[in-house]
Amino acid sequence: MQKGVLAGMVSFALLAGLLVAANGRYTAKVPGGLAFSEFRGYEAWQTISVSRHEKVLAVILGNPAMITAYQAGFPGNGKLVPDGAKMAKVHWTAKQNEFFPDATVPGELLNVDFMVKDSKRFADSGGRGYAVFDYDSASDTFKPGTSANTPAQGNDAKCGFACHTQAKTTDYVFTRYGRR
Repeated sequence: MQKGVLAGMVSFALLAGLLVAANGRYTAKVPGGLAFSEFRGYEAWQTISVSRHEKVLAVILGNPAMITAYQAGFPGNGKLVPDGAKMAKVHWTAKQNEFFPDATVPGELLNVDFMVKDSKRFADSGGRGYAVFDYDSASDTFKPGTSANTPAQGNDAKCGFACHTQAKTTDYVFTRYGRR
C-alpha cells in the first residue's frame, strides 16, 4: 500500500512540475501590471504584417478586435482602435533557408513585444500598455526586457510609449494592414 501511495505522490509531483513548466511563460509580468498571460493565445492570432532587417525577422499579429479595426479601414477611416485590441510582435534572428538560399526564415526566437489598448488602465500613456519579454532558450521561459537590451527597453507597461508617440495620429500604431 505504501508503494502505491508513494508512486501516486511521485506521479502527482511530476505532473505538477510539467504543468508549471508548460505555463512558465505566462508568469512573466512587467512592472505596471502588464502580464504575458494577458496575451494567452497570441500564437494563433492573424498576421497583420511582417518586418525585417539584416539581423531580425518579425511578424506582427493582432487579436480579433485589432483585426476587425483594420478590416473596418483603420487608420484611414479616422476611428480609434477599440479598447481590448491587442498586438504582438514576435522577433527571431534571421537565417538563410537551407533549401532556397535567397529566402530568409526565422532562426532563434529573441523576444515578443505586446501592446494593448486600454484607455482607463493606461490613460497616461495614450491609452496603451506595452511590454517586451525576452526569450531564454536555456529555460524555455520569458522575462521582461531591460535597459541592457539592444535596443534598450524600459521594463514597465509604458516602455513603448516614447517611441510610439511618433504614431499618435494613427492611435499609436505604426503597422499598416497589408492588402490581401
